[in-house]
Amino acid sequence: MKSDFKPAWWLRSAHLQTLWPVFFKKRHKLDLLTEQVELDDGDFIDLCWSKKTSDKTVLILHGLEGSIRSHYANGIMYQLEQSGYQPVFMHFRGCSGRMNRLARAYHSGDTGDLTSIVEHIKNTTANYPYAVVGFSLGGNVLLKWLGETGESNPLKKAVAVSVPFRLHDAAERLQRGVSKIYREYLLKSLRKTYREKFKHIPTPLKVDVKQLKSFWDYDDKVTAPLHGFDGAQDYYDQCSSRQFLKNIDRPTCIIHSLDDPFMFVTTLPENEELNSNIEYLSTRHGGHVGFISAKTPFTTCSWAEEKILDFLSDENE
Repeated sequence: MKSDFKPAWWLRSAHLQTLWPVFFKKRHKLDLLTEQVELDDGDFIDLCWSKKTSDKTVLILHGLEGSIRSHYANGIMYQLEQSGYQPVFMHFRGCSGRMNRLARAYHSGDTGDLTSIVEHIKNTTANYPYAVVGFSLGGNVLLKWLGETGESNPLKKAVAVSVPFRLHDAAERLQRGVSKIYREYLLKSLRKTYREKFKHIPTPLKVDVKQLKSFWDYDDKVTAPLHGFDGAQDYYDQCSSRQFLKNIDRPTCIIHSLDDPFMFVTTLPENEELNSNIEYLSTRHGGHVGFISAKTPFTTCSWAEEKILDFLSDENE
């Protein structure tokens, strides 16, 4: 479906859409309760619960190296609170500011931890989450999980924003042009996390992360072996969400921009790969998790947040 998104006139560039909210988007003060959830394998995950309770809980999943401090996390948590939901933010392992205990970390297809947290929310509130909203890597995890679980999925709705539908494509796109700046920032963060983690626990790998200059290299030498995959290609083949879309059995909204600097246009799914449960909103502009619209520099707003709330509303049931 073509969307009605119009970028702020000074933010038409994909890179400005991607970077402007990182530095300039308003941050709201949130009153949150942090919970450490113990996992069956001896590790833990940190959640941030809104203190504004509701019978409709919405779980939020972040992108690669994201956290509750990410601009999109702060914005959607605040907007959900204002709309009568209780948002819960899930940090993937090691992303909350505290190192996780095990040698493993998180990855783009890690649906097991999502399942554990969905069950934890059910046990805590007596209800499954009403919806899950995933951004970027978190959106890939969400769509893969929805496809894997099919008609047994406990959600009412789901929303995925700026999803890397084909992980190999994302790794390749970030090797090109201006998109290299995102690759350098994210790889620097990943390498730093790796070094800090294995100062405190033994590493099962023999690798110098300083030498890993691309996502393919990092995923081939670190992500894949730490998580049981036979190299980067096997990891990408098993975890790319595009192949799972046809099996999604819950109302799901996908928001994506054609100029996303993390992906090629050919990365996006074809119509025959979708089904009637999926509402696909495609924009010409918006960058990666951007979608900033405005009439003046002093009246900016997130079009994606508005669409998420519209889709989650009772009127869309």
